[in-house]
Amino acid sequence: MRVAIHDYAGHPFQFDLSRALARLGHDVRHFYFADDPGPKGDRRVRAEDPAGFSVEPIRIPLAYSKDSMLRRFICDQLYAHAAARSIAAFKPDVVLSGNAPLDVQRILRATAHRRRAKFIFWVQDFYGLAMQKLLARRWFGAGRVIAYCYRASEIKIMTGSDAIILISPGFLRYLPPGLKTSNRVHVVRNWGSVALITPGARDNAWRRKMGLSGQFVFMYTGTLALKHDPQLLLALCDAYAQNEAVQIVVVAAGINAQRLAELQRQSPRRNLTLLPLQPAEELPEVLATADVLLAILEEDAGEFAVPSKLLNYLCAGRPILLSAPGDNLATVIMEESGAGLTVTPQDASGFLESAQALHRDDASRQRFGQSGRAYAERHFAIEAIALRFDGIIRQTLSPAPFSAASTAQSESPSPGPGEDRVKDLVQP
Repeated sequence: MRVAIHDYAGHPFQFDLSRALARLGHDVRHFYFADDPGPKGDRRVRAEDPAGFSVEPIRIPLAYSKDSMLRRFICDQLYAHAAARSIAAFKPDVVLSGNAPLDVQRILRATAHRRRAKFIFWVQDFYGLAMQKLLARRWFGAGRVIAYCYRASEIKIMTGSDAIILISPGFLRYLPPGLKTSNRVHVVRNWGSVALITPGARDNAWRRKMGLSGQFVFMYTGTLALKHDPQLLLALCDAYAQNEAVQIVVVAAGINAQRLAELQRQSPRRNLTLLPLQPAEELPEVLATADVLLAILEEDAGEFAVPSKLLNYLCAGRPILLSAPGDNLATVIMEESGAGLTVTPQDASGFLESAQALHRDDASRQRFGQSGRAYAERHFAIEAIALRFDGIIRQTLSPAPFSAASTAQSESPSPGPGEDRVKDLVQP
């Protein structure tokens, strides 16, 4: 069958899925926003790729900016219509779309249905909930109205989708009541690119190129958005201000990456290195450079976001220091994997104490890194994941009704010991 995979962000693991589905015999075209500044996967069509795999980048004539709500809205409309045209020209049987603004999802769903294709909403984030958190107190109450409209649109798009894939069982509580037990809803955790990202040598070409030889490196990589608090990174810099052998390296894009750069200009810190996102092919060496990898989520963001960077960190075989809410799936994965230390967002002193403990203890770092890689190898096998998606796609295309056994829980992949805990936490 013809499968359109639309991942607005162009992240690495979605490209893995497209290639794996093509190896199952599907004709798969991968669409993504070429002008989005976030981390990207391997967008090349390689000689060893299956014949049914192709890639089509989507571009728009304006420079995308998240700094202006009006410009962002206009760019989203331009992108949505450009993506709709490209996907319609492919003539898919099914469109699997995620990581996209709600206006994009709305237009792509309508386009798919006009073309008699099925639409699967891959929920990586609840944009409507995020808007409620971020805009509720802005513009003298107008932000609350805008956020309400986006949340209503999100619910309408999900209700009208032929299937929904959630990345966390914790997301079930945010579905409309009629969808929570629907056999259209599936839970499939995200995964890391275990084949692309392998544990590498700490002393590598990228580390030397960046002048980090001989340094102990705490590293944050990926998007640094509003839900990621940069103050923890600055506090870590200050804690090691007198230690010339420690460097905090931030390889990031996003609004808080810009804010961090501005704060660095205002009050320079010798031990803070700020870098743009690096080419996808260099990601393994970038992560291998780290002695400790950092991931951060604020308390509010923990309700509707799961940091995908954590999954690539596990693949890299490096110890992880995570600041995230206790009910976030990232925290559960850390408990399951034994890949490092976790603190809550309010515990800034605990974050610094954990960083210092990891800095001092080489044996623990090695043990955490090995545990994380072992977890990735057990849970991120792409062929098994592709079979799960293949089953969801076939169920969605089937005209026959499905039994209650085909519910969200039955589709949850590679459940770990924390899965039951998450189910308990998300009960309304």
